Amino acid sequence: MSDSASLNFEGKEIKLPIITGSENEKAIDISKLRSETGLVTLDKGFKNTGSTTSNITYLDGEKGILRHRGYSIEELASKSTFTEVCYLLIYGNLPTKSELDSFEHRIRIHTLVHEDFKIILEGYPSKAHPMGILSSLITSLTAFYPESLDPNRSKDLVDLSIARILGKFPTFAAWSYKKRNGHPIIYPDNSLDYCTNFLKMMFELPSESYKPNPVITDALNKLLILHADHEQNCSTSTVRVVGSAQSSIYPSISAGINALWGPLHGGANQAVIEMLDQIINDGNDIDKYIKKAKDKNDPFRLMGFGHRVYKNFDPRAKIIKKAADNVLEKLGVNDPVLDLAKKLEKIALEDQYFVDKKLYPNVDFYSGIIYRALGFPPEMFTVMFAFGRLPGWIAQWKEMRENKEPLGRPRQIYTGEQTREYKDCLLYTSPS
Repeated sequence: MSDSASLNFEGKEIKLPIITGSENEKAIDISKLRSETGLVTLDKGFKNTGSTTSNITYLDGEKGILRHRGYSIEELASKSTFTEVCYLLIYGNLPTKSELDSFEHRIRIHTLVHEDFKIILEGYPSKAHPMGILSSLITSLTAFYPESLDPNRSKDLVDLSIARILGKFPTFAAWSYKKRNGHPIIYPDNSLDYCTNFLKMMFELPSESYKPNPVITDALNKLLILHADHEQNCSTSTVRVVGSAQSSIYPSISAGINALWGPLHGGANQAVIEMLDQIINDGNDIDKYIKKAKDKNDPFRLMGFGHRVYKNFDPRAKIIKKAADNVLEKLGVNDPVLDLAKKLEKIALEDQYFVDKKLYPNVDFYSGIIYRALGFPPEMFTVMFAFGRLPGWIAQWKEMRENKEPLGRPRQIYTGEQTREYKDCLLYTSPS
């Protein structure tokens, strides 16, 4: 098989190298295309463009495969904890017992935040979206730890910054929720494990202590693992591009949070619940909305079905469907919105229209169901997505930095006006 591709342009043949990944993925390397031909490629949305090589995550959308550092998502979700997966993504291997103990200790001692963050928090209106609050609090870490801004930061400083953001992120996430509800903040309890500590900061009230339910803790652990990394998606690419400017980890992660916020990306699980509310408020006529979804001239979209990458059943959705069934059964949740979700799921899995188009329920559909059952309001769903994606963003930022990747700088094809004569606005009279 040839190790290069040929491009014929203006009577000249240019050879472009073919590179092959460890899973036999092949790509045409166009790194020198512009310097040799003056040409650039046009690929809107970068759907056919590999922006980097990476050792972190392998995804095959046709076969429904997702692996982190070689480990299948099915095994990680059933056998690992979220902190183990964090270590795996960031440092390349599953930790030994002593490595995990040391890693969790480093995170634990950084869960508390400077009291001045409460002043920042108080400045937000009570109805500020938690994602906006979370993004700004993460960026504000640069003010409290200015040494992180050093572009020549040492490995020890990088590891310290990683431990800080892993420790403080759940604190900030829980505080953004408390701010939204006008509740007093709850400080971390470092006698608890990572997920339970977060749940306590979220749901404990001054009048009563929080008693963790193992069903909820286990479900949260799985949800975070399933969102931990997903190759070069919108927010991850954003983290790498911002980091390529030698930005520190804090503003790079903050940029990822903002990219994730959109309803086409991390906001999809919130959009699922909002869609279900819309159907219920419109008389609970599910058949009407199924017809609308099938009508190509109707702007209505079924949120939580299908996926940009997967042309098969999302492997994460298979895992999370079982978790959703388990949570609903064991918690005995009685909620008309969740009842509607289960009916919609059944229709989508059996209706030939959805089957033919491979519009299977995806991870956003099921995560929205679980988060609602666990007591999270819809505006916190995207925050929880960011919480889960945090180790992936960190790993991608770290890999990009260690590989000394160049500054991200996409090209464009200009389609605007050509050279025009300048006319002083005071003298120019528009034609009548």
